[in-house]
Amino acid sequence: MSGKTVNSAILLLVLGNAMALISDVFIKLLEPGAPILQFAFLRCLITLAFLVPVARKIDRNNLFSGFRVHALRAHIHLAGLLFMIVALSNLPLATANAVFYAAPIMVMVLSVLFFRESLTPLSVFAVFSGFFGIIVILRPMDFNWAAMAALASALALAINAVMVRKLPKGQTTVHKLFLNYLLMVPASGLLAAWEWQKGASWQPEVLFIAAGSAAFILVYNITVLLAYRQVDANQVTSAEYTGLIWAVAIGWIWFNEVPDWWFLLGSMMVVVPLVLIGLQQRRKAPARGFNPVPKQGKPRNRAGSLSAGTTL
Repeated sequence: MSGKTVNSAILLLVLGNAMALISDVFIKLLEPGAPILQFAFLRCLITLAFLVPVARKIDRNNLFSGFRVHALRAHIHLAGLLFMIVALSNLPLATANAVFYAAPIMVMVLSVLFFRESLTPLSVFAVFSGFFGIIVILRPMDFNWAAMAALASALALAINAVMVRKLPKGQTTVHKLFLNYLLMVPASGLLAAWEWQKGASWQPEVLFIAAGSAAFILVYNITVLLAYRQVDANQVTSAEYTGLIWAVAIGWIWFNEVPDWWFLLGSMMVVVPLVLIGLQQRRKAPARGFNPVPKQGKPRNRAGSLSAGTTL
């Protein structure tokens, strides 16, 4: 599975999204009242440790190039991670992930607001369908602080995706990932210290959960890199939405979370228009198969938005 053909790239994305869902499962294993700030800090440190073997991909001479944008994205990433933990801890796995898929819809809106991009009729339909789909999934009567946390996490993903355009063009994805987590360490460390000062005790199992979550989300990032490196994104990006299928399956089998018809209807309203957009783009750019010349494509995050290094 080198990602050099469309079929292998699709398979990589399907497996990669399964890895991302396993990362979510680790987060759901946190006990009620677990020190989530401690978890976030440990996951940052462990992710940095995992990135050390590929440090050669980092431009050490220009390590902090684009520092202000990187720093802002890092802290938005940290906030999004904390919101994600709250959402996954209190919502069914599939419900939380369905709301996370609001991120590419938010990217469309933010791109119009900040970059004056124009939306196609299908994109406008996707925005409205996705908005009402989220309402159907959450339902006003069930809308609570956990649902708000899921939406906030999706917004963090979307903002980070849009901000990728402001990053230095020559930086590798490994460089962006490394700098993103490095700049998260001070704030997450201070938050963890504040949590400890407030009485949160050290819980060894949090280290295991943080390591598992970091490892599987990093594997997801690797599969995305391989999948998008030599195959056009519009040929394979719809495979990213298999993450919702994995969320339903794992939630059903592991946590006995049976989705209802409202969830299925709302999920279709969110995902189907996004898949149609991907298919429309694919028709405009016919499949090339294997491109022998490596290209510097930007990998997508799990919400399907162009965003190297923003996966939560």
